[in-house]
Amino acid sequence: MSTTAEQQHENEAERREAEALDAYSRVVVDVAERVAPSVANLRVMRRGRGGQVPAGAGSAVALTPDGFLLTSAHVVAAPGRGGRATFVDGRELSWRVVGVDRLTDLAVLRADGDGLTPATLGEAEQLRVGQLVVAIGNPNGFAGSVTAGVVSALGRSLPARAGRTVRHIDNVIQTDAALNPGNSGGALVDSSARVIGINTAVAGVGLGLAVPINAATRHIVGTLMRDGRVRRAWIGIAAGPRPLPPHARVRVGRAAGVEVVDVSQGSPAQRAGLRAEDLIVEMGGQAIERVDDVQRLMTQDAIGRPLALRVLRGDRWLDLEVSPIELVE
Repeated sequence: MSTTAEQQHENEAERREAEALDAYSRVVVDVAERVAPSVANLRVMRRGRGGQVPAGAGSAVALTPDGFLLTSAHVVAAPGRGGRATFVDGRELSWRVVGVDRLTDLAVLRADGDGLTPATLGEAEQLRVGQLVVAIGNPNGFAGSVTAGVVSALGRSLPARAGRTVRHIDNVIQTDAALNPGNSGGALVDSSARVIGINTAVAGVGLGLAVPINAATRHIVGTLMRDGRVRRAWIGIAAGPRPLPPHARVRVGRAAGVEVVDVSQGSPAQRAGLRAEDLIVEMGGQAIERVDDVQRLMTQDAIGRPLALRVLRGDRWLDLEVSPIELVE
């Protein structure tokens, strides 16, 4: 190849790289501009001897024009919490806690104002590893914080505690989009500016975690808005998705099940005989392919009602029965 041809080839490669970077930048800029007005900075206050005193800070996402906000439970979950929500347009609104669910690390607030810009909620179940995501928080009040990255893992579990009850938040989204201080409760957004997660924790250097927006968490958010609390069933497992072995795929006609990762001591699951590494393929007559399928069955209607389990343990098929109890914080 001649020197001129080599130079033309290098110029073409540089042009394509610049175009790719510009396209990436356009997506991030567009997402930030569309979602930042929906993300508030939270100043959390608590009652003290001398009146209201600072108790923390975080971010929140507007759900409705008339003041409902979604944030992380750990940002606001304590008696007497309230504070101020500041938006990028300069508005400051007082807020109160409507409902808290510590076991999904989600909380719903109500701001004293209307005309908010609600975010569009997406569906985390459609995410794929490697997909572009943008983390948007509001740690400063008048200027949103934006970081971008990719989905680095799906199906993670995050321990959550409410009193003496420990539960794993399943299907947590892991991303390498940096989470800045004050970004807990902010939005994890896809390239279409849809909120697919609520940023909740930093997992390590270069890793962040977000509670997914899916059918289960939508139900929880709706229940918190309506009732202020979530009454749910509990069997006492931590679980994750797992492909079924070929012989099991042929038998059940599905490609995946839910693997039991851990069984809580004294739980209904332990009494039913479930063990770590068991693969659940059916529960209560329903096909189980994702952790969401289990969570959807853990409603208040399931409390005290025996549920049949179809389980693969190694090469053996087992029929078990579990009776969920009410999860008490």
